Order: sequence, then structure tokens, then C-alpha cells
Amino acid sequence: MFRLDRRSLYLRLLGSLALVALIVVVVTWSLHGILLNRLAQEFLADRLEQEARSSVQYLRAQHTPDNLAAWQGTSTADVFHHFYLLKIGDRLRTSHPDLLPTLEPLLEGPGGRASKVHWGDYHLLVWRTHFVLDDQPSTLVIGEDFASVERGLSRLHVWVGVISALVLLLLLILNLFAVKRALRPFARLSHQLGELQQGTRARLEIETVSELDAPIRQLNAFLDDQKRRQQRSRESLANLSHAIRAPLTAVIQSLRSRRAVDEPRRARLLTRLYDIDEKLEAELRRSRIAGPSTGQQHTTETDVHSLLEMFTTLYPDIDFVLSNAPAQADYRLPMERQDGMEMLGIVLDNAGKWARGRVELTLCDHPPGLRLEDDGPGVADEMLDTLGQRGWRLDEQRRGHGLGLSILAQLVDRYGGRVRYAKATLGGLRVEIDIPTA
Repeated sequence: MFRLDRRSLYLRLLGSLALVALIVVVVTWSLHGILLNRLAQEFLADRLEQEARSSVQYLRAQHTPDNLAAWQGTSTADVFHHFYLLKIGDRLRTSHPDLLPTLEPLLEGPGGRASKVHWGDYHLLVWRTHFVLDDQPSTLVIGEDFASVERGLSRLHVWVGVISALVLLLLLILNLFAVKRALRPFARLSHQLGELQQGTRARLEIETVSELDAPIRQLNAFLDDQKRRQQRSRESLANLSHAIRAPLTAVIQSLRSRRAVDEPRRARLLTRLYDIDEKLEAELRRSRIAGPSTGQQHTTETDVHSLLEMFTTLYPDIDFVLSNAPAQADYRLPMERQDGMEMLGIVLDNAGKWARGRVELTLCDHPPGLRLEDDGPGVADEMLDTLGQRGWRLDEQRRGHGLGLSILAQLVDRYGGRVRYAKATLGGLRVEIDIPTA
């Protein structure tokens, strides 16, 4: 059973186009009737004016008021079935005595213009002209029945209406096919989205109307981002599994052994378990820092403040300071919020581990980025170039598995930025990150 879906774009477009076509056809048909009637009246008024002028010339040619009794109007008056009323001085003469009460009031008033008069079934259009004959003021009112013309115009207007209705029907049929054709890209898009859902397609590749370019580009960017995050998540899980496998195996073997667990052995087991717990805690921390939001295109100063408060809680002995505010009030780091938060979390966490009491963060506008310094022991100059290499750790005695700065390098590289390491003025490590604007 056919169901009318009011939310259907197809029906909305079709309904809007049909309404517009209906309005255009009705307005055009109405204007046609008005203009046609006006043109006919102007044509008839012009003919009456010429008739009046010829009649006046005829009367002046007779030049004998006594001949007025024989005057019957011009020869053309009978041909066109014109009505007339002539007044010379006080004398009146009319073609139809019954028409005298209707035409007599029209003797007064300015001449040289047409008027409409109804007389019984007649609809008269009359022309009035004033002139002087033998020093006597005279007026001629001459008219013609316009009803027959109006009936002809009405029949013509009806036929034009029928043709307009057929044109409207043709427009609706053409609109039906045009809208259906215009919405074909949505069908292809729906098909490819289905392939994405089934896993047979990785990205949308469709040549469609320009209005869909931006949504498809954003959707592909979202898919690419999800793919990168999925890959990074797999790598992170693999690294974590590899990192905890060795200490976990050692603990299992120790517990399986029939040897008694003396105090030194118990301490080694606890160290192994603490190591596993630290690695799991580090991954959980990264997950909390990144947060659930996806798609937000910028990291704001509000996000930075929330991270500083979080690390102040994690490292209560370290003073995390935002040393300056950017020149612009609405600071935006051109990185997706999840990536920006993860990048900030890595550098702040790394500084919190090594700092003795102070970490300073500076946000930069030109180019967008940040500068971070700590008052820790720092890194020897010859070792600065090795920072960020996968799995490399500065101090094997410290907690961590050497992935943070490696992930930082990957994140910054994804946005075409760069990371530099140097000796800080506070004595520790200085990290400089620049992210170019797109």
C-alpha cells in the first residue's frame, strides 16, 4: 500500500515545483484576461473617437442647423451599430429615444474620453466630444455595445485557460521526471553507504552534484580518521600486550613454581605487578584525556585549562602553569579535539614525570602551537635527536614503555606540523610544537 511520506525530499521538491508552476500559470492567465480586455477597450475607444471626429466634420460641412432634422449620423454609424446623442444648443437628437435617459447625463463632463454605461442587456462604451457649431455649444456622445466583444473575449480567455491547464499538466509531468533525475545521486550515495556498512567499501567515491561534495568530503574525512584511530588503537593494544607479556609471564612462572615465595622474590613479583598496573593506567589515562568527542575540528583554550587541572590532580607536587594567554581571545589549535587533547596529554604527562616542581605551558598563535618547559634533569644534547623514536626510553628506571613521544611525533606529522626538543630555561626539557593552519 502506498504511503505518503511528508518528509520525502522527492515529494517536497515535486510539491514546491507544482505550486510554483500553478501560481505562474494562474497569474499569467489572469493577466492575459485583464490585458486583453483593456486592449479591446482601447481599440474600440479609438474607433469611436474617429467616428465622433468624422461626425463633427460632417455636421460642419452641412453648415445648416435646419438640416439637423435630416441628419442620421455618418454613413458608418449604422454599419457599426453605434448609438449616439447629439446636442446643439438646446436641441437634442438621439438614435434611440429609449436611450436618452441613459445618455443625457453623459453630455456633461470633459470631452475626449471614453466611459462605460450599462443599458439593459447592453454594455456600452461611449465617447464624448464637445465642439461649436454656428456659435452654439454642441456635444456629441457616441457609443457602441461592448457586450458582444466581451463575450468573444470571454470565449478566447476560456480557451487560453484550457491551454494553460494543459501546459500546467505538461509542466507537472516534466517536473516529475526532472526531480526523479535530480535525486539519482542520492540513490547512488545510499548504495555506497550500504557497501560501507557491509565492509565492501572503505570510502565514498561518487561523482555527484556539487551540493553533495562537501558532505561526502567530510564523511570521507571522518572515515579516514576512524580508520587511523582504529589502526592506532590496534598498535597501542599490540604494544601494551607486548609490554605486559614479559612481566606477566614472569609472575605466572613464579607462582607456578613450587619454590616458596620468600621476601626478595615477593618484592620482585610486586615490582612486576606494579609495572603491569602502571602500563595499564597509562593507557587508561590516554583514553580519558582523548575523550569521546569526534569531529570537533579545533582544540580550544578551555580544553587546555581542563587538562592542566587534571594533571595538577595527577601530579600534586608539580605546579602546572599556563605562562601566557594567546593574543586572540578565542584560541584554537588547528587539530581535531581528540588528537589535540592526546597530544597535550602526552607532553604534559611526560613533563609531569620528570619535573621537580614546575611545568610551564605557552600557547602560540603564529604559527599555532605550544611551548612546554619543565625543571627536570633534561636530556643531553646528543640524545635530543633520539626523542620520539619508537620504543626508546630515556631512563629504564622510570615508569613507561617509550611510546608517548613516538605517538606525539605521529600525531603532529599527520597535521604537517613539527616537534623540536631543546634545553629549557628552567633547566629541563623544552618541547616546541608548531601546527600549520590548513
